[in-house]
Amino acid sequence: MSQQITRTDTSVSVPAALHFTVLLSATRKGARLARLLATERLRSWGLPFETAALVIAELAANAALHGRVPGRNFRLTLSVTGPTLRIEVRDPCPERLPNVRPKEGASEPGENGHGLLLVEELADRWGVVPELICKTVWAELTLRP
Repeated sequence: MSQQITRTDTSVSVPAALHFTVLLSATRKGARLARLLATERLRSWGLPFETAALVIAELAANAALHGRVPGRNFRLTLSVTGPTLRIEVRDPCPERLPNVRPKEGASEPGENGHGLLLVEELADRWGVVPELICKTVWAELTLRP
C-alpha cells in the first residue's frame, strides 16, 4: 500500500513512489490505449488527470505515427516524485526527433508539430533524450488540486 504524504509547498496530497510503465503497439489503437490506461492509473492514484491525458495522447500518437518501426513497440512510463508527474514515451526511432518550432521565415508551422505546441503549452517542462537505438520524449506536470 502506498504511503500518503502531504507537501507543504503544494496543496495536493501525493502518494509516495508511484510508477507505472507499459509496452504498447505502435498503432493508433496503441496510442489510444496509452491514454486510457494512463488516465485510469492516475485516477486510481487519486491524481488530477485531465491535462496529463492530453499530453499523453499527443506523445503516444507521435510515437505511433512518427516513431514507428515495424515489429517494435513504444513504452509509456508515468512516475510521480513529490508534486511532479513525469510522462515518458520511448519509441524505437532515434533519427526522427520532435520539431515544435516553425522554421525561421515560415509564417505557420508545417503539417507536423502542432500537437507538440500543445505539449509545450500544457507541460511545465518537456524535452527529448536521443539514444543509440531509441528516443524518449518526456514532459513534466506540476500536480495541482
